[in-house]
Amino acid sequence: MKAINQYSSNIKIRLIKDNLFKYLVITLAGLTSFPLFLILYQLIVKGYRQLNLSFFTEVAPDTMQAMLANKSGELIPGGIVNGILGTLLIIGMASLMAIPMGVICGVYLSEYKDTKFAGLVRFIADMLQAVPSIVLGIIGYIWIVRPLTNGFSAFAGSIALAIMMLPAIIRSTEESLKMLPESLKEAAISLGVPYHKVVLKLLLPTGISGILTGIILAVSRIAGETAPLMLTALGSNFINWDISKPTSAIPLLIWEFYNDPNLINMIWSASLFLLILIFILNMLAKFVTRKWRVQH
Repeated sequence: MKAINQYSSNIKIRLIKDNLFKYLVITLAGLTSFPLFLILYQLIVKGYRQLNLSFFTEVAPDTMQAMLANKSGELIPGGIVNGILGTLLIIGMASLMAIPMGVICGVYLSEYKDTKFAGLVRFIADMLQAVPSIVLGIIGYIWIVRPLTNGFSAFAGSIALAIMMLPAIIRSTEESLKMLPESLKEAAISLGVPYHKVVLKLLLPTGISGILTGIILAVSRIAGETAPLMLTALGSNFINWDISKPTSAIPLLIWEFYNDPNLINMIWSASLFLLILIFILNMLAKFVTRKWRVQH
């Protein structure tokens, strides 16, 4: 009887500890999420008014236009279409450079993981992941802006962002291919399939879920970067499709709006749009992960 009572007492103590730990985790999660919801609330309340048709079809306004609109209590005319198109241009070029190189490096690290060179490449990729973005901007300025393009340009900005994308793509590709069983590759090779076809038509399609997730997360990371573009793309008040000329981007416009007290309202609207864009990219990454989960 005494043993039964002791056992019952132990069960009650364990249940109390479990409940305390559960509610502690819930409380800490709520405290962690509170700043995020507070930021979202501020952005929505202060930024929704400027989200109209002209916001997506007109270039950024100047100080005089903003000052007159503020004095009359009207919405600031103009928008951020030059930043939107510039962001798409720069990110598009960065993706064209980073995705093939990152996937190829990831395949190499997965297939030759025990070699010294693979270890060196992996170490460099991990170190590159931790490099501050402003440092990459300075490197882009020294290596690209001054000797190659002879000035600020969208091309220089895309190279700086491509360097930022590489570590995430390399590591996601490597880890996705590591998840695949060796028997899958061995079966294909035993049937006489050439090695390059094994990689291109078997391994990469099978691990596409993790690879695409890494690519989308890499794109969402660079979409909000300002520092590298300040030292490479510089910015522009006009819509520019010439990759050899200075080009604007949404983060650059937010920085420019911040330096002008008459354009404060544009900061909130541009930040809200950028947050929505990054949120969509992250949701897309989750959707891709669930839809194309690795099957073997």
